[in-house]
Order: sequence, then structure tokens, then C-alpha cells
Amino acid sequence: MNKGIINPLKGKKTTNLYEKYSNIELNNLDKSTNWNHLTNQIILMGTSTGGPGALQTVLTKLPESIRAPIVIVQHMPPGFTKSLANRLNSLSEITVKEAVDGEILQNGTAYIAPGGYHLKMRPFSTKVFVQLDKTNKECIHCPSVDLLFESATSLKEYGKIVVVMTGMGSDGSRGLITLKNSDQVKAIAQSKESCIVYGMPKAAIATNLIDDIENVENIAETILKYL
Repeated sequence: MNKGIINPLKGKKTTNLYEKYSNIELNNLDKSTNWNHLTNQIILMGTSTGGPGALQTVLTKLPESIRAPIVIVQHMPPGFTKSLANRLNSLSEITVKEAVDGEILQNGTAYIAPGGYHLKMRPFSTKVFVQLDKTNKECIHCPSVDLLFESATSLKEYGKIVVVMTGMGSDGSRGLITLKNSDQVKAIAQSKESCIVYGMPKAAIATNLIDDIENVENIAETILKYL
């Protein structure tokens, strides 16, 4: 892991929230959802403990010419996400920035949700806008991966590539189920072997809706095969 990225402490116990998804009713969905390579694509990433290093590994392998925006929830308190975005921007071919309320998503740019704000997406005509708010008080995390994924159901003309990486708990699993029920989605989970904490990917895998399980160094290549 390169210097400058926040390095979380290892050895923390993860919660067992993923267990509630092990027997969940998934409306007979098949994880091999048809994928038609729609003209419009969007990449959605969720991560927590160990995420800064994982994001660095993935984002620095994406080309500047990538034909999709990337929207990221990294569990972090206010004040830390901007410095993370600046650091990743300095290392990556793509542009990486902290998301701003009301801005239009652009291909080749990664938007990190600010700490303390939920990031949702709203379509208008042919554009997709960022919406930041603090209105949902039921989520454990703010920003929330579940809310990011769920908001993507409004993007009817987009194929979604979902990535769930290292982190505690199960944030993202509920949103993944919602997306797979409603739209064209390909879902990637980080492998246990390459995680700092295996909670979030394990919960996502337990839904039986993950298409690829990859070591972190292979996730960028897997994303690109769906574009």
C-alpha cells in the first residue's frame, strides 16, 4: 500500500450482520442477469475499513478514457473524504474528486461522497445529477452504500456495474438486492483473501447476486470487461 493513504487498524472484529442475508428471499433472481452493454454505463462502489487502499488499487488502474462515471461511498467522517479524493486524484489517470451537490456526472471522473452526507443520483433529461443530503436518519452510516445503490434504480437508461469492497458490516447488500430486482446490473465483490475486513463483501456474496469475486488487484480489469 502506498504511503499517504489512511491505513485502518487490522484485527478488529467484524459484525455478523451479513447473516441476515443468508436466507433472504430474492424473488428467484438469477445472478447471471442478462447484460446488453447499454450505451450508458455507471460504476458504483461501496467500501469501508480498508477502503482507501482498495480504492487506490482500483482507481489507479482505470484509464482516463473510461466511458462511465464512477460514484463512490467510502465510510469516513466529515473532513477526511476531500483529502482522500485529492490524494487519489494525484495518483490516477482519471479525475477523482469529492462530490458537490447539483453537479453533473461526467465520464472519466470518480465522485466520492462527502463524509456526513448521503449521495444519491437524480436523472434529468440526458444528464445525471448529484444530490447530497442528510435526511435519512435510519442508516447506520452516512454516507450509505445502500442509499447510493438504491438511488441508481432511477437511472433507467444505464447499465450499472456495482463493486463492494472491504469493510465491516453489511452496507450495500440491501441496495444490491434492490438494484438486481429492478435493472441491468453486474456486481463484483472483493475476495476474502484481499480484504482488510471481509464483512461487506461477504454480506453481498451471501445474497447470491454477485457475478464476480476478485482479488482487489483484478477488480479494475473486471470492471472494464463490462464496458
